[in-house]
Amino acid sequence: MKITTLCYMERGGRWLMLHRTVKENDENRDKWIGVGGKLEEGESPEDCLRREVHEETGCELTEFRFRGLVTFVSDRWGTEYMCLYTASGFTGSPHGCGEGVLEWVPKDEVESLNLWEGDKIFLRLLAEDAPFFSLKLRYEGERLAEWVLNGRGAAKEKRDE
Repeated sequence: MKITTLCYMERGGRWLMLHRTVKENDENRDKWIGVGGKLEEGESPEDCLRREVHEETGCELTEFRFRGLVTFVSDRWGTEYMCLYTASGFTGSPHGCGEGVLEWVPKDEVESLNLWEGDKIFLRLLAEDAPFFSLKLRYEGERLAEWVLNGRGAAKEKRDE
């Protein structure tokens, strides 16, 4: 089980997206995600958020919001609890990232990127400025098998294979 942070930095109707292209054995390989990473010993989620944003972008956060808790359950990667943030205030300009390519993407174009299916759910919630939420995403391989929002009801994705 892991605890991580994920941040979608906002500027001018765009989110800063990271295209994960560097690490070979990366569960996010070739996917587009926000910036963030694993909590280290003794860190709060906010400590981790600030450290990871600085490490991956060179920016210092000045204004951010804790938006939700996402529980990822994967038959390949185990369980991860992710603290989800947006940030509208920061100093500095994003620089090169050792984990992939950073790019400002218009919010209305983000869903056309190579995303995890479950990410589309929470990105819509962020875009709609939904109140704090808890979202459980269960994957079988790369297929979203089930999702539950705020503990109410389960929606199952059924696809022809």
